[in-house]
Amino acid sequence: MEPSEIALRTQGLTRRYGRREAVAELDVSVNVGDVYGFLGPNGAGKTTALRCMLGLIRYDSGRVEIFGETDPVKRLAKVGAIVETPSFHAWMSGRDNLRQAAAYASLSGAEADAEIQRVLERVGLTERAKDPAGSYSLGMRQRLGIARALLGRPKLLVLDEPTNGLDPRGMHEVRELVRSLALNDRITIVISSHLLAEVQQICNRVGILQDGRLRAEGSVASLLAAGGAAPIVDVGSPDRAALEAALRGMAGVELAGMGAEGRIRVLHPGLDLPGLTAALVRANVPIDAIVPLRRDLEEVFLEVTR
Repeated sequence: MEPSEIALRTQGLTRRYGRREAVAELDVSVNVGDVYGFLGPNGAGKTTALRCMLGLIRYDSGRVEIFGETDPVKRLAKVGAIVETPSFHAWMSGRDNLRQAAAYASLSGAEADAEIQRVLERVGLTERAKDPAGSYSLGMRQRLGIARALLGRPKLLVLDEPTNGLDPRGMHEVRELVRSLALNDRITIVISSHLLAEVQQICNRVGILQDGRLRAEGSVASLLAAGGAAPIVDVGSPDRAALEAALRGMAGVELAGMGAEGRIRVLHPGLDLPGLTAALVRANVPIDAIVPLRRDLEEVFLEVTR
């Protein structure tokens, strides 16, 4: 892949606190157009790594490139970020908080007003823009933080735990906003999170971090497809003896106990659903449902960090 197609790359990135390596020899590659999930439990080193990438703290060794740029100042020109929980002046309106941020970004006058209006509309806060930020819900403050990060039209957006602490509605709002920014605004997005189900819904590529080290990286599809146990099928039939008789001639197939909603689980190495269905029909086994169970990121995470 050409350098211009890499939005963010680290090579050997290391950050130490005394003898402890919070980030160790980290090699991460985020492609232009990715929604990249930076995964790991609390304390894995995600926020420290992001701070190093964004120049908020120094790193002891390694290299950081953002759109091919290595200069610590120049590489941030196309980046917007929220690291940890965004904070605002509670007595100021949402719009005035953004106006202050725009001034720091050297935006002023009509240009600043137009840009502030654009980002407020983009995150759905125009109707509450005049209200004090202290009256905002946690989800609204998170969206205001994303609006602030969008000032100046960045090409790379870095969000550290953007749904942490939100209720289901707030999580949904932030998730849909992230999807829209990637799809409609063509922004490359890096999201750090320990919420694996959330990341699986919105990210196309992930890196899994543990103890400051990258344990796995790749597309969500490839990580879910790689390795693991034979696929399991939940067969909605209560008659275990009839199932055993029907499956006796199928190579490698075995029953694996009870599954969800009283279904019987069948380990099926080839996952030949048409063949399985035909065998059950020939044996007159009543079928309520045949549900293939897919691996999820939680299983992958537990395997690579075991």
